[in-house]
Amino acid sequence: ATMSKPRLLFISNLFPDAAEPYRGLDNATVLHHLADRFDIRALSPRPTLWGNPPRQPRPVDLPFQPHYLPARYIPKIGHWNHHLMAAALRQPLAELRRRWPFEVVLSSWIFPDSCAVAALAHDFPLVSIAQGSDVHQYLKIPARRRVIASTMQRASGIITRSAALAGLLAQAGLNRERLHPIYNGIDFDTFHPADQADARRELGLPAEALKAPIILFVGNFLPIKNPRLLLEAHALLSGVHLVLIGGGPMEAELRTLAETLGSSSRIHFAGRKRAAEVARYMQAADTLALPSRNEGVPNVILEAFACGLPVVASDVGGIHEVHEQPHLGSLVRSGDLAALTTALRQTLATTPDRKRIHAHARKFNWEDASAQYAALLNRTIAEG
Repeated sequence: ATMSKPRLLFISNLFPDAAEPYRGLDNATVLHHLADRFDIRALSPRPTLWGNPPRQPRPVDLPFQPHYLPARYIPKIGHWNHHLMAAALRQPLAELRRRWPFEVVLSSWIFPDSCAVAALAHDFPLVSIAQGSDVHQYLKIPARRRVIASTMQRASGIITRSAALAGLLAQAGLNRERLHPIYNGIDFDTFHPADQADARRELGLPAEALKAPIILFVGNFLPIKNPRLLLEAHALLSGVHLVLIGGGPMEAELRTLAETLGSSSRIHFAGRKRAAEVARYMQAADTLALPSRNEGVPNVILEAFACGLPVVASDVGGIHEVHEQPHLGSLVRSGDLAALTTALRQTLATTPDRKRIHAHARKFNWEDASAQYAALLNRTIAEG
């Protein structure tokens, strides 16, 4: 008789659906790489103030039978959001447990998601994933820090996307032996080196950008990503073009700033892009710039490396753990305009060793990452 696979239930608001295919995409990718080792189901509580439009799964996720459910949520001040999410999860969890007795829960996003699951985890083990900003931002809020420090003691293990994140959680009082840094992998079918001139022509960049140095930014237009600083540095680099992929609340402010700085003719707002298009821009660019005020280990840096693209980034969070050699680009102090400008100028003046940068990226693959996840989950099941 064939051995049945252990049953793994995944719970997080960060899980894709047809309307938001990139929401929590790295979580879905982990699950697909674990699917040959575990029987997997997914529950995705979606924070809402009222109502909840019905969600359809991506066809590729149908094997996980994802169930999307509304969870009441109070923005900004909601230090009770884990209670509200626990209330939304209690009944569906109990029903699923009767029909399909899962052996371990994997939950992503510390607050409120993992804290809510921990509150209900009386008779099943929990492994949580700390993504980055869920730790950076919420540990600074005393009420949430207390909730995280007390509730997450119930987790058998916490996977962190960087060693720096594990350090922050240990400082908050969590047991270091239960903290497990595991880096995300990269989709090398999508992200790989390619001919720069071909990529530029294919993207239809304006004629004056075809021959110019190009800086690329990929991310949400939010204060934590600090795109303002990048526009200010770019304005000091004559003849250099800047492509911004993404969107968000700062877009109007950034467009106005570009006009004020007199650099708008060299700035291209490309909008939000799918992964394959992001890869094409990475193949076309000369450097990726990430002037963030805070980060975990952003996938976008690893993806740039996979395309052979050097990266100029703030030395924050876990970035230095993966960006530790000079040929990969440059790390600068967060918020330092002069340092950022100099680093961009020097990086653009250096011919990158694209093969060597790509070789470095090969260390970060989903096969290794999922093997580490599987080992931790199986150990957790065995310990009960």
